[in-house]
Amino acid sequence: MCGIVGYVGPNDTLGVLLNGLRRLEYRGYDSAGVAVIDTTGALSVRKRSGKLARLEELLEASPLEAAGTGIGHTRWATHGGPTDANAHPHLGDDGKLAVIHNGIVENFAELRTEVEAAGIELLSETDTEVVAALLGLEYGRQQDLETAFRAVVVRLHGTFTLLAMHRDEPGKVVAARHHSPLVIGLGDGENFLGSDVAAFVSSTRRAVAVNENSIAIITPNEVRLTDFAGAPLEFDEFEIEWDADASDKGGWSSFMAKEISEQAEAVGNTLRGRLSSAGVEIPELTALGDDRLREIDRIIIVACGTASYSGQVGAYAIEQWARIPVDVQLSHEFRYRDPVISDRTLVISVSQSGETMDTLMAVKYAIERGVTTVSVCNTQSATIPRESAAAVYTHAGPEVAVASTKAFVAQITALYLIGLHLGRVRGTLSAADQAQAINQFESLPAKMAEAIDSREQLAQLAHWMADTRSVLFLGRHVGFPIALEGALKLKEISYIHAEGFAAGELKHGPIALIDHGQPVFVLVPSPRTSPVMHSKVVSNIQEIRARGARIIAIVEKGDTAVLPYADDVVRLPLADALFEPLLQVVPLQWFALELSTAKGLDVDQPRNLAKSVTVE
Repeated sequence: MCGIVGYVGPNDTLGVLLNGLRRLEYRGYDSAGVAVIDTTGALSVRKRSGKLARLEELLEASPLEAAGTGIGHTRWATHGGPTDANAHPHLGDDGKLAVIHNGIVENFAELRTEVEAAGIELLSETDTEVVAALLGLEYGRQQDLETAFRAVVVRLHGTFTLLAMHRDEPGKVVAARHHSPLVIGLGDGENFLGSDVAAFVSSTRRAVAVNENSIAIITPNEVRLTDFAGAPLEFDEFEIEWDADASDKGGWSSFMAKEISEQAEAVGNTLRGRLSSAGVEIPELTALGDDRLREIDRIIIVACGTASYSGQVGAYAIEQWARIPVDVQLSHEFRYRDPVISDRTLVISVSQSGETMDTLMAVKYAIERGVTTVSVCNTQSATIPRESAAAVYTHAGPEVAVASTKAFVAQITALYLIGLHLGRVRGTLSAADQAQAINQFESLPAKMAEAIDSREQLAQLAHWMADTRSVLFLGRHVGFPIALEGALKLKEISYIHAEGFAAGELKHGPIALIDHGQPVFVLVPSPRTSPVMHSKVVSNIQEIRARGARIIAIVEKGDTAVLPYADDVVRLPLADALFEPLLQVVPLQWFALELSTAKGLDVDQPRNLAKSVTVE
């Protein structure tokens, strides 16, 4: 979950590293550090616990010399707390080499015993310093960084992306990838490494995705890839589709606010090129073959966190349109439950980053058992889509805030498109239903833009409720996963108790939580398209209102049935039942953001969390 960046070239190395770390800080912000080999041949390190600003203060007080080689790191703590000593980079070979690391070395304890037996005093609690010490010992034997690096990485168990450099070999950075993301940026007389293309997108849009179990070697004028044994590997270049400005705040108070505001565009971009008068067609699925899709008799969606809630919403649509049973399973549970799967099962993974380790391992498990896998992902050339038989990209653009918003609605959109594509291919979707769904999709971006305008009302609610210690969320049908997502958003960035429930479960236990003044958001289905569920949810509202709850009802315009029982009403544009979640989630996102802001918390970088979970 850490951010890593490497650079070799003639430009301001420290500036390149810091710029990359700013763009990667969403991946970890417990500590940050840089190491450079300057023009005098010295290797120097600066690192500091806390956010990147503290490192920048240190660099201002203790500047570094001009350099042409460097590595930088922003950390999310695993082994050892967020202290100066545990911050990366870590040193080996008596301070002559530096290492940074994303992931976990699972056999570090036995390796630590080995390096300590060799007389090396370790200064931190981290697994990474053990790797640096091992690399230093091996370099002493080999006197060649690449050779020593290969000898060390094959001994490591777990997950890792490692970057290393040695003062005796300036102008070179070596890197290894094993179950953790790594990309190369290609420049003119300069080259870059990063855990994400955001690390170097302000300098180049040419990139190479490093495959699993590969070593990358960059110099200013050369990029090479080998396997762990040293055999050369071929690689393909791709162009990054978004520019550096897309990952800036653009005048917004937070990345999360900016990304909520971009949701209409994210949905529109995900739809582009996939809707036509002839129906929905996803080229990536077409490549699998219609006969293969007709054979599918079960779908399992694997995901974690917010992505799992998008999967739950998508399951309703896929079952309705394609008439295939759909299960949604948490990625980290999937392979440990010995699931019943066959060659007629389709596993759909959902991950914003495409690097979520739990989900990646679930996908690998499915592939090993001969299952067709499709990835829904927002990141070009990420590991999960490259491992999968097909990838349906969401085109939401970079999402920087830890709490996902626009990626969530784009994931739902992609899953709906998959459902419509399958329904068309399998002949289970009538022409009228397909046309109605397309019509709903075409009008959706404008309706989402209107829902985004609800911010002021939700900001006022959040201001009044700034001292609230618990909030409940209720929904039915597709509204249930939205209630779960609303609760998760509030927990993630406001640090208060929040729970989402299926409204029908109230009388089976959760109603015991209702006390005087308890805030409850209720997602009310449309009385036009879901009259039965609407009446039942209104009854739920009456039940909890009678017990003193404060009701905030999310309703469609024109719904007056809730007015006698709701304390606050948020009105949204009209939409068919399956499309309501894409609108209903927006005010819940705004509420979480505004409550967090009212409490004086960091909206984009909540405690204990990082954007991309790259360890199990």
